[in-house]
Amino acid sequence: MKVYIGIDWSEEKHDIVLMNEEGADLAYQCIEHTMEGFRQFDAMRRKLDLAKEDCVVGIETAHSLLVDYLWEQGYRQMYVLAPNQVHDNQGRFRQSGAKDDPADARLIADILRTDRGRLRMWQPDSLLIRQMRAEVSWIMQLTQEIGRLSNRLRAVLLRYYPAALEVFSSGLTTQIAPEFILAYPNPQAAQALSWPEFQAFARQHRYPKPKQLAKCFARLQADYPESSPETVLIFQDQAVQLADLLLDTTRTRLQNMRRLKELFEQHPKHMVFTSLPAAGEWIAPALLAKFGDNLQRFPYPSTVQAMAGTSPVTKRSGKSKFVQFRYACDKEWRHICQEWATSLVHRTQSPIALAYYQQIRPHCHSNEHAYRCVAHRWLAVAWKLWQTDQLYDEAYHFQQRALRSKPR
Repeated sequence: MKVYIGIDWSEEKHDIVLMNEEGADLAYQCIEHTMEGFRQFDAMRRKLDLAKEDCVVGIETAHSLLVDYLWEQGYRQMYVLAPNQVHDNQGRFRQSGAKDDPADARLIADILRTDRGRLRMWQPDSLLIRQMRAEVSWIMQLTQEIGRLSNRLRAVLLRYYPAALEVFSSGLTTQIAPEFILAYPNPQAAQALSWPEFQAFARQHRYPKPKQLAKCFARLQADYPESSPETVLIFQDQAVQLADLLLDTTRTRLQNMRRLKELFEQHPKHMVFTSLPAAGEWIAPALLAKFGDNLQRFPYPSTVQAMAGTSPVTKRSGKSKFVQFRYACDKEWRHICQEWATSLVHRTQSPIALAYYQQIRPHCHSNEHAYRCVAHRWLAVAWKLWQTDQLYDEAYHFQQRALRSKPR
């Protein structure tokens, strides 16, 4: 006999409802988020004489120690339901809008009982993929933090030390600019800097463009508005602290990028994603981390495109049709796809991607919309290679496009 177990989880406790195949409640339990609470759940199952193979478990998150515990204990029929899927079914038992945690657990169990055929069973990816996914998420957060710190530092430097913003054309997000601010934290120190001292500073910090040093020094010596001693006194310490934080965050990101590269090269499918045009050292491992190991998770290209947010949502009723932006998706994945599309069109300039971008751009309301369309197509390519374990072949891609463009 199948038993459907709905779990309404939280950080401190979990409400659990067991339901039979007829929709009747067998038991209710509220356990604490502790090992003792987890064992109480397993003890309740044994008391009811239920086999683990007969337990179908539903929960609204995969990121919980409870999920890890259940999987380690041998519960293999697990389903992770989207929160909006549960929210949209609130009217099954109550039309008043009233809700509580036990009722939500019962609703999850009932969704499993009636709609399990439309749901996909959850299973964890390999340890390697989970490590990569955590690294990708952390690198994206570090990138956002670097942008935030560099913007704040820029605002402070504009107030008292604009020369520091102009000296290196690479901007504040590279290591050399914060290092310069730490070494020469005010306009007076920069003006006293001689050409040999500037060259020595660049060599010490391994500036990658030695031929540009003369231009950098000329920009440093240009005529900038002078700040008063009081203004320098007010903002200098803040700029030094921001430069230190920015430098530390940049170094941390570089370390994690190296770690991600090491993990990526250990995966058997790394050559598949490396072969994709414009993937590079960041997008290739990020895509692999998002695709994962389980080929059944995305049985069709459309499932990948929906998860990555590149496909719009279409609403039809009668003669009306409305197409809107897809909000429910993996936001990190969508950002990765936007980066990939930008590289395909502008940096690497893949001929196929560039031709498609030029074709659709007049019909799109923004560049971001056009990039999503490009990413939408290339995700289908990546999905096919992921499923078949083949490397990308541009000549074959051109051949297939030519065959499909012939009139029937």
